[in-house]
Amino acid sequence: MANFKSGYADPVLENPCSKVTKSSVSAGVCMMNTTWRDQQHPSFISFISSFLAANSFRLNFVPISPDFIFNCGGLSVAFIFVTKWDCGNVGTIFSRAKKLKAQFAHLYVTLNLPTRDQNDSFLCSYFKYEMQLGRPTFVPVQDIEMGFEKIVKIAHSCGEEPISAGVGKFH
Repeated sequence: MANFKSGYADPVLENPCSKVTKSSVSAGVCMMNTTWRDQQHPSFISFISSFLAANSFRLNFVPISPDFIFNCGGLSVAFIFVTKWDCGNVGTIFSRAKKLKAQFAHLYVTLNLPTRDQNDSFLCSYFKYEMQLGRPTFVPVQDIEMGFEKIVKIAHSCGEEPISAGVGKFH
């Protein structure tokens, strides 16, 4: 019995290199705000979860200030994701963006603006609330799935950026 091996042994522990494949390598971690998650339709959260898994991101739900924080290659990228533009309540979005831009060097605000009226409302509000161009970067999209895909692409591209590339840039 001393030589008996359990049938439940983990082959990765016995031979760590045997299971390392491209699909098992994580592109990073995505942390989603629990309050934001609870305000979304379950099918959209399912889309996000599937999209992240397909792109090798781990998903965690945490009580954080931004809606998302991606950690890719040691760099944290924060996102505010406005899935429903309310023309009558834009002040909270811009004040939140101003507050978070002081906390995160890499902050993006993705806005779902499917109609021309919503886009016009955003443009007027952007200047009314005296936002600094590019700080944070606003990313308008026409649907929420496209918005999330853009978020992942931005996070991934920021994580691939060499550290020395940030030297001398103005933020």
